[in-house]
Amino acid sequence: MTDTTAPMTAQDCLVAVMIAVSASDERIRTSELVTIERIVNHLPVFANYDQGRTRATAEKVFELFAEEDGLDALFALIRENLPPHLFETAYALACDVGAADGKLGEGELRLLEEIRYELNLPRLHAAAIEWGARARHLTL
Repeated sequence: MTDTTAPMTAQDCLVAVMIAVSASDERIRTSELVTIERIVNHLPVFANYDQGRTRATAEKVFELFAEEDGLDALFALIRENLPPHLFETAYALACDVGAADGKLGEGELRLLEEIRYELNLPRLHAAAIEWGARARHLTL
């Protein structure tokens, strides 16, 4: 098993954001898990990622969500361990996971808003990222 006390890598942070969005409505859907897996398997930012860390990262997110100030602690970890040039990437991945099942629930929308705020993303950049996620996940 992976050491859950090890510092988070930038890739762990990206995975944590995706898992947090998936869990934000208290129901992790198969389409969201498949999206996370697809992203981790195919995006260049995960080229050297040890996928065995995914479970430990998920457990860390769930543990933090169980705490009173867990969301604040999660964002502190992300800001501490994710290089700022990947903040927009984190938001894009969060949007893709949120849109994976074809609808964004209230919990997901609130968390995406919080991510925008915590990562200090310009509203216009966030809107472009959201539009791209919407376009990628439309159905016939």
